[in-house]
Amino acid sequence: MLSQSVEYALRAAVYLAREGEPRTTAQVAEATQVPSAYLSKVLQGLSRAGIVRSQRGIGGGMTLVSTPDELTILDVVNAVEPLQRIETCPLGLLEHGVKLCALHRRLDNAMKSVEDAFRHSTLADVLADPNPSVPLCSGDAIDEA
Repeated sequence: MLSQSVEYALRAAVYLAREGEPRTTAQVAEATQVPSAYLSKVLQGLSRAGIVRSQRGIGGGMTLVSTPDELTILDVVNAVEPLQRIETCPLGLLEHGVKLCALHRRLDNAMKSVEDAFRHSTLADVLADPNPSVPLCSGDAIDEA
């Protein structure tokens, strides 16, 4: 359902939210198990969208622009690959006009549910979950970073 780029962006955002301090692309790549070159492109996209910022120099790296309790999963997803809602008949059938057929209405309702769930889930919510598994990252990789 979500592309690899979105998955990688979410991993990076959760990791940066967890760390709270600037992290280099190499550190993020190692902790999230994302290829460094691919991650660089994903982080550039997140930077253009205002999700992360880059700081050069000693002690520099990538950080989140917003706090984890302000940043939603939907913000990250839409920065990389916006969710596609169905507003008109995807087949272009004129007889459907702007009223979706039963199938496309159900598909759009499912996308709306996903969008709403992502909109109401912040990175802080993800990190506060009592599940012992570290979200979207290897616990061993995070401990080493």
